[in-house]
Amino acid sequence: MKTSLLNEIPSTIEWKDNTIIILDQTLLPLETKYIHINTIEAMWDAIKRLAIRGAGALSVGAAYGIYFGIERFEGSKEDFFVEFDKKVEYIRSCRPTAVKLFKVCDRMTKVAYTNSDKSVGKIKEILLDEAHKILDTCLEKSKKVGEYGLELMKNNMTILTHCNAGSYAGVRYGSALAPIYLAREKGWNIRLFADETRPLLQGARLTTHEMMRIEVDVTLICDNMAGHIMKKEKIDAIFVGCDRMVANGDFANKIGTYGLAVMAKHHNIPFYTFINSESIDFETETGEGIPIEERPAEEVTEGFGTRTAPNGVKVCNPAFDVTPNNLLTGIVTEKGIIYPPFKEELAKKCLMIGDE
Repeated sequence: MKTSLLNEIPSTIEWKDNTIIILDQTLLPLETKYIHINTIEAMWDAIKRLAIRGAGALSVGAAYGIYFGIERFEGSKEDFFVEFDKKVEYIRSCRPTAVKLFKVCDRMTKVAYTNSDKSVGKIKEILLDEAHKILDTCLEKSKKVGEYGLELMKNNMTILTHCNAGSYAGVRYGSALAPIYLAREKGWNIRLFADETRPLLQGARLTTHEMMRIEVDVTLICDNMAGHIMKKEKIDAIFVGCDRMVANGDFANKIGTYGLAVMAKHHNIPFYTFINSESIDFETETGEGIPIEERPAEEVTEGFGTRTAPNGVKVCNPAFDVTPNNLLTGIVTEKGIIYPPFKEELAKKCLMIGDE
């Protein structure tokens, strides 16, 4: 096994020549295509339609989107901040569930106003530098999450995962799949079952694509097969990502995660979520306060262009569900693995984390 596997995976997001280059994840696994973005409108669209997705990657994209929104502004400083505030609110509107996006918006806003005594040109430079820092920090933290997750692993273990929480969802390593990269770099053999996962079958299209490229023994299953697999196969652990966690440890992840957690409890399988602490919303007490994004009905009735349901049928298509903390074995963060009582331990380890 190679000492590093990152060269086997297409880069998700990259800054080059005053442009953000993103991997269009809507086209995988059939086509590897990169989109060149240098306007806030193009970034908003890319985030909204899931061309760039995952809490880590889309929040980095949001930071650069805000910069693009004011890059060409010419006018007074007073008008600059009026325009800046509009652009920040515009980016906030693209996805409602991932709290890390909102924290990035707050971070860029704080940086802009902290430097309000400087020229408009200088503030633009500082905002671009801050976006670069957010990109670098995301990479560092995703690897750290992987290192802690590796402590839960051993050679020849079998893991079940849901959706895509790897390199495509973050910056290089990702979250729930990060320890699998590190395990493979050690030469370990890992067996992985991957749920197909709605919306847009991100487990089928993205997770299997990533894992096959690094020669993980991955088996694709439909979401409704997971209970059967838990009963028939020896599943050592379930690793999932996290789009938003609240103060007590309840968390939102791709729709279907809650059901997995219930079944894992029944089968006595350890269930872990992996999260960069910037995706923890300490201002919301329980999962009841997490807004759930509703995706277009067409993703269910005619996914990928083929109609599979009658015209006019009513559709419920939430992108996420909320898993209560009592179904969690542990939470893997860049600050370590957190065990119950989650509310106290999350506050102790993660509440004071800044965005330096």
